[in-house]
Amino acid sequence: MLLRIPTHGFAFGLASALAAGGALFTLPAVAADGFTLKDKPKIAMLYFGPKNDGGWTQAFDEARVKIEKEIGQKIQFVENVPEDASAIKPAAEKFIQRGANIVIGTAFGYSDSFKDLAAKYPGVAFLNGSGTTNGSNLESFYGRTYESQYLCGMAAGAASKTGKLGFVAANPFGVVNWTINAFALGAQKMNPNATVNVIYTGAWNDPVKERAAAAALIDQGADVIGQHVDSPTPQIVAQERGVYGTGHHRDLRQFAPKATLCSSVWVWDRFLTPELKKIMAGNWKPGQYGAFIEMKDGGTDIAGFGPAVPKDKAAQITAERDAIMKGKQVYAGPLADRDGKERVAKGAVLSDADLWKMDWFVKGVVTQK
Repeated sequence: MLLRIPTHGFAFGLASALAAGGALFTLPAVAADGFTLKDKPKIAMLYFGPKNDGGWTQAFDEARVKIEKEIGQKIQFVENVPEDASAIKPAAEKFIQRGANIVIGTAFGYSDSFKDLAAKYPGVAFLNGSGTTNGSNLESFYGRTYESQYLCGMAAGAASKTGKLGFVAANPFGVVNWTINAFALGAQKMNPNATVNVIYTGAWNDPVKERAAAAALIDQGADVIGQHVDSPTPQIVAQERGVYGTGHHRDLRQFAPKATLCSSVWVWDRFLTPELKKIMAGNWKPGQYGAFIEMKDGGTDIAGFGPAVPKDKAAQITAERDAIMKGKQVYAGPLADRDGKERVAKGAVLSDADLWKMDWFVKGVVTQK
C-alpha cells in the first residue's frame, strides 16, 4: 500500500466525492443484473482492533450480536487485523475457504485488499466500513456523523453555563471538520453566542494526547468537552474535572456517567441488517460510490441525555432528531464560514463532495494544534 491513514471514513468519502465529480478516477460500474449468492449465506467479519476497544471496533461487535438475532445465524469474526494486505488477505481467505460468502471489513486500510479480493472471488459479497473501493460485489459504507454530532452540540449548548465549549479532535480532515462544525451549529441553536475551541491531537487513539488536550480546554474555560477521537479519555477527564462532555462512537456514559451528556453512536446493525438481507435475497446492487448513510437508514444516532440537560431542552433535541429523520439538513443555507464567506446559499444544501473536503469552519469555532 502506498498510503496508510486509518481515518475511519475520510478517504472513502473523499474518494466517493471526487469520483462523483469525475475529478481523479472512476469506480467499477455495478452489474445491471445485480449480484446473487450461489450458496446459502455464511458471514464473516474482520475487525480492525480488539472487540472491546470501547469505541470504533466495539461498536461493530455490538452490531454483530444484534444482526445475528435479526438474521438467525452466527457471524464468524477475527480481531486485530491490521491495515496491511499481508494480514487482511489471509484472514479473509481463511474464512472464504471455510465457506464464507459474505465478508465484512471495518477499516479504511482494507480498501485495496478488499478490491483485490472482490476481483479474485466474484462469488463472494464484500462490505467495508469506511472503505474507499466499490464494485459489482463490493460496497464501502460510512455514516453521516454530522447529524448526530449536531444533536450532541445542542445538548452541550443547553448544559453549558458559560457558552464556552471545547472539542478534542483527531486530524483536520473533512470527516472530522464536519463534526466540529455541526457540533458548533447545534450548540448555537441553543445559545447563539456559544463558541467551540478545538485542539487536534494528530492521532485517532492516543489517550495521553487526548488527556492533555481535554485538560487544556478546561483550563481555558470550557465547561463542556466534545470529541471526535476513538477513546473515552476526554469524557473521563471531564468527569475528573467536574465539567460535562459529549461522546463519540458509543454511549460513553459507560466510562463517565456523571459527565457525559449525550453521545454520537454507531448503529451499524440498522444499515447492515437490511443490506445483508438484500444480499441474501439475490440481485444485490451495491451503490456505485458506496453507501453514505443518513441517520434514518442507520449509521449514527444519539444515546442518552445527562441530568444537566433540562427536560424542555431534551425535548427540543428529540424534536430536531425527528426532523432530521424526516429529511432536515444540518448544512442548509444560508450558511457562512467564520470569515464571512458564503459557503451555502439560501435554499441550497451543501453537496456531498463539499462535505468530504470541508476545510472551513463556522462562526464561533476557534482551531488550534
